Amino acid sequence: MDKFLEVLAEVLDTEAQFTMDTVLKTIEEWDSLSVVSFAAMADIEYGKKLVASDIKKAQTVKDLYNLVAVE
Repeated sequence: MDKFLEVLAEVLDTEAQFTMDTVLKTIEEWDSLSVVSFAAMADIEYGKKLVASDIKKAQTVKDLYNLVAVE
């Protein structure tokens, strides 16, 4: 999970600290461009093809992690 948090911070281009329980709407850098960037990262890093509508349903960082977690 630490690697995921590091990669997410890179996607968001932020040095802000957050945890798996952080609510996405409290992260200043989380916006529509971040959704697209997250989808690209999910494909490259985890081989997961995600659609924006699924990503937008996420409320917390853990929700994002669950989208890319290996089953």
